[in-house]
Amino acid sequence: MSSSQTVSKPTEGQRPSGMRTFVAIFLILHVPLFIYPVLRLCNWLEAGPLVTVLILVPVAISQVVSRWWLRGAKSFFAKKIRQVADFLLGVSPIVIMALLVAEVLVFAGVVSAGYAAWSVIGATLLVSLLGLANAMYPVVRRFSLQAKRLKQPVRFVQITDVHIGSRSHSFLERVVDRIIALDPDFLCITGDFVDAWGVSEHDLSSLKRLECPVYFTIGNHERYEDLDRILERLDNLGVTILRNRCTPFRDDIQVIGIDDRDDALQVQRELAKMSLDGDRFTLLLYHRPRGLEAAGKKGVDLMLSGHTHNGQIFPFHFAVKNVFERIAGMYELGGARLYVSQGTGTWGPVMRVGTRSEITLFEMEPNQ
Repeated sequence: MSSSQTVSKPTEGQRPSGMRTFVAIFLILHVPLFIYPVLRLCNWLEAGPLVTVLILVPVAISQVVSRWWLRGAKSFFAKKIRQVADFLLGVSPIVIMALLVAEVLVFAGVVSAGYAAWSVIGATLLVSLLGLANAMYPVVRRFSLQAKRLKQPVRFVQITDVHIGSRSHSFLERVVDRIIALDPDFLCITGDFVDAWGVSEHDLSSLKRLECPVYFTIGNHERYEDLDRILERLDNLGVTILRNRCTPFRDDIQVIGIDDRDDALQVQRELAKMSLDGDRFTLLLYHRPRGLEAAGKKGVDLMLSGHTHNGQIFPFHFAVKNVFERIAGMYELGGARLYVSQGTGTWGPVMRVGTRSEITLFEMEPNQ
């Protein structure tokens, strides 16, 4: 390359081109997925052409309007439109699966078309309400583990993928209430805590009610938004921000945080730069569930990740499984453990089908 040539580098706030391509394909595929259910249900309900068009057009373009035209919009009206669009996105796989069953029953003459249509609508509403409850009220998952390098017991909590911006200040208040009730020694936030530009310090101020240390490492969504300002607000709230560095919690525990990157070797590369105390229990926070092999070789005892949401809404976990080998739960390799949380909040639809929002409590004991 000649000296006159320059290489442009993406800024922290830019979405990588691969992500933009993924989003474009995702939205294009959803247009026919929205069209089929509307046309079929309107046909079964014998709706006229005008009614069908009035329903079809806003449904079919909902994701384009929400994800592009209204991205970053802050007005009350724009937020409500995005919430409706997110709801349509969430219910689409439920409607499609219910319709496929109904198609068979109608074709076999078991039920009438009208009955099938209302059954699909009713089933979709029921599942959607259950999915809303799964997303609004996180469960507490508890793990009791032993570690040989611990000198005394420790309790800590993980939250991840809270997505404040998509989710509200009041949701964070409820999450913090649950954390306080668990009385942890410290809290770990493994990325995607904020997913919108301009989320204020007030929106995050619930964190000030925590009387324990809070460790934070960035996820992909912080990188897509106003990262420096997000970090400034968290720092003002007393959060310890770990960007490719290690910090001691006490004499027998060290906590590492590594920045999220679209790079399968990120954990390996950053751990190679660090000098760790081999006599301390080592906890690694990294947003994506990648790098367990490198963590084990470096002597990490426990790695905490999120990112996958476990697909959030069935059957999307099949697609996530094609990208990540480990998408939810506890894994062990070479003496190191990895826990992949399903996420505390939600991205897009405030809905979970086949998954649950979670807060994770780890109760660790010395292994004598």
